[in-house]
Amino acid sequence: MHTRRSFLLSAGAAAVAVAGSSATAFAANETIQVGLIGTGGRCRHLLRSLVKIPGVRVTAISDIWDAALAETQKVLGKEVPATKHYPDLLSRKDVDAVLIASPDHWHVPMTVDACAAGKDVYVEKPLTHDLSEGPTVIEAQNRHKRIVQVGTQQRSMPHIAKAREIVQGGGIGKVVKVHMTWNRNTDRVRRFKDTIDPKTVDWKAFVGKAREQPYDEYRYRNWRWFWDFGGGLFTDLMVHWVDVAHWVLNVEHPEKAVSLGEYVVAKDVWETPDTVQTVLQYPGGIQMHFEGTFANAREGAHIVFMGTEANLYVDRGAYVLTPELRSKKAKADQLVLSKEPKHRGADFYDTPDGELLHLTNWVESVRSRKAPTAPAEGGVSSASAAHLANLALRHQGMATWKA
Repeated sequence: MHTRRSFLLSAGAAAVAVAGSSATAFAANETIQVGLIGTGGRCRHLLRSLVKIPGVRVTAISDIWDAALAETQKVLGKEVPATKHYPDLLSRKDVDAVLIASPDHWHVPMTVDACAAGKDVYVEKPLTHDLSEGPTVIEAQNRHKRIVQVGTQQRSMPHIAKAREIVQGGGIGKVVKVHMTWNRNTDRVRRFKDTIDPKTVDWKAFVGKAREQPYDEYRYRNWRWFWDFGGGLFTDLMVHWVDVAHWVLNVEHPEKAVSLGEYVVAKDVWETPDTVQTVLQYPGGIQMHFEGTFANAREGAHIVFMGTEANLYVDRGAYVLTPELRSKKAKADQLVLSKEPKHRGADFYDTPDGELLHLTNWVESVRSRKAPTAPAEGGVSSASAAHLANLALRHQGMATWKA
């Protein structure tokens, strides 16, 4: 009988072999035809990187809002077949792979359907919307021998890969604690006057299997902060750094979580708190702490690996290794890739272009049938930490992992 832990382990081992033994690889000069599902702002952001990759052509798009489809056509600079019903896109013979940038609660259903339709998948994070979905999406990836890349693009950033080598090579000693931060100061919690004609949105399709509810433009535009569709700061932001921590330390999920949340600027607007903290306990005694808020941008977005010999600071543009004062082994080191004079911990830098690197890795995997940098197993793992943190938050107690 598989426990959730043993399933992740066995499925992870299978991923490399299954991907490698899948259908015939694409020739280097053969065009990969991509369909887009969920063509909102995030999709269009990714699209600007996708079109830079040689040998890739967008052949169809799908969204439940007319305006999102129209805006995507503008970005493409040409008309491609468009539909409000994503199964229609999956049935097309001129679609080899899909990019899914839908709300969180649709990630697994759409990925599973795409795999069953014989399409390779790039799907935004978090891969899952709750813990129960993990085995389902891993099984779909492996049974249908599909390439699935989860949009945790930091795995494709070269300085983060180098930081991983440093930690795994003992460069900071034994890791005892990990600190993660993602702080912003934003007005996105404000309600603005509705501007969407409800007739142009297939609201029923948007809601899907979530509880039935009346059309609400704010929820539609800001679904990340409502439990039916997203998971707040833990699944939207923390999951990026947790994914890095899991990848670097080769851990799967926390054993326990204790969380706190407060509404500093989003009271009576969001369902999910705008200011949160969680402590995650892992096997071997490692503790991971995350803090995030939308009311103050102190130190921005970064992760720090705290070792017995040194501390390793990593953000999206650099890493900095600082030896402990008593250490006689660690050596100071840094790698700054960004050429743009931004403060430390920025959400995005000019270099490296994480989305372009991650999408390129996906396309290369689609061609070669070799496992990508962030397969379904990794996406399930990182999302599990966010879900456990949310369980602790919503139940105001300690959440414990049960196999």
